[in-house]
Amino acid sequence: MAATVTPPRGMRDFLPAEKARREHALGVIRDVYRAHGFDEIETPVMEDSHRLHAGLGGDNEKLAFAVMRRGLTPDDLAAAAASGDALSLADLGLRYDLTVPLARFYATHRAALPPVFRAIQIAPVWRAERPQKGRFRQFVQCDIDIIGEAGPLAELELLTATVATLDALGLGDCVIRINDRRILGRILESWGVPEEFRERALITIDKLDKIGTGGVAAELRELGIVGDSGADGPDVAAELEALTAADWHLHDGVVRLPAWLDLEAYDDLLALREAMPNSAIEFDPTLVRGMGYYTGTIFEIAHPDLGYSLGGGGRYDHMIGRFLGQEVPACGFSIGFERIVDLLAVHDEGRPRSVVLVYDAEVDPATLLALKHELVASGTRVRFERRVKNVRALLDRVTADGFDAWAQVGGETTDASSLAFRELDA
Repeated sequence: MAATVTPPRGMRDFLPAEKARREHALGVIRDVYRAHGFDEIETPVMEDSHRLHAGLGGDNEKLAFAVMRRGLTPDDLAAAAASGDALSLADLGLRYDLTVPLARFYATHRAALPPVFRAIQIAPVWRAERPQKGRFRQFVQCDIDIIGEAGPLAELELLTATVATLDALGLGDCVIRINDRRILGRILESWGVPEEFRERALITIDKLDKIGTGGVAAELRELGIVGDSGADGPDVAAELEALTAADWHLHDGVVRLPAWLDLEAYDDLLALREAMPNSAIEFDPTLVRGMGYYTGTIFEIAHPDLGYSLGGGGRYDHMIGRFLGQEVPACGFSIGFERIVDLLAVHDEGRPRSVVLVYDAEVDPATLLALKHELVASGTRVRFERRVKNVRALLDRVTADGFDAWAQVGGETTDASSLAFRELDA
């Protein structure tokens, strides 16, 4: 039996037509980001292992691929196995997101960067995920970040650029859900959750769309984070139901505000929405975003036809200080490229005309090259295909590859003007 020749599980090959569609989408994203004043950078695919496991990446740190140190001995392997510390065998790891590398990049190059730095990063990342629909072990992230701006202008620029990008991709029906970590903190405080359990409680609340209000409440009780509803604790399921119904009118003429509402944070979110009156922005006090490094505003892209997010981000003011030794405000937004690209319609606008020249065996190669040179100079993409008996199958194949027209090249063909092009039916 032949050996398996498929890619590693959770990783993919892309055929030419699919690769072209991905590159078109990436080009649209890059162009919009750059139009909004962001500059693209590039960082290595690997970072030092201790940096990737510095407590900044939340649960994603557990999914990092480690790169073993060179020169390990059997004694090193035995010691690691005995201690259960497999990470001691690794000095490098593949990046699991682009935010930790950006923080390191900024700390390294701060002197060469402007006071407020607007960064684009579009690159693959790796996580040891359990592969499933929409979730891969290698995937592309499209990030924009603003470092050095402490005020709401950062959030507004990120939201505006993201909405413009979604519109340019033809996904204008998306909604941006927003919340603030300060509001989540007040919710947990109102439930009596001790400080040391709050990050774990947020991990459970983040499962709300998967296990529902009852499931979240049950898990919080099982973990001992909240007591039973009634005298010993809040009715978490009922309160979660009320939270999911919250909207932008929490204190329009309301005398008594909800106990969980951090009014300063809520008013900050309200100001963002009012500054973007033509954008679909919804308040969701149950929105968590899994990363532990978020410190304030958080956002997520929702699509009306999908049960999962298409991207997200937020403010992470304390991360860069871990590398630099002083606090620097930072905020970012990431588009989930792998999920978005599957939603995109194929757009031919702006794509150069693509033609196939089907040539007979007796045609001189010099003639073919002269034809290609003439057509390419006019802005046309050209592929040669040797004529075969089953021309229909050939044409079906090149149509699937995205070509628009074809022409036959015989011994009598002299220049491009003598070619009789016939359109291909997509």
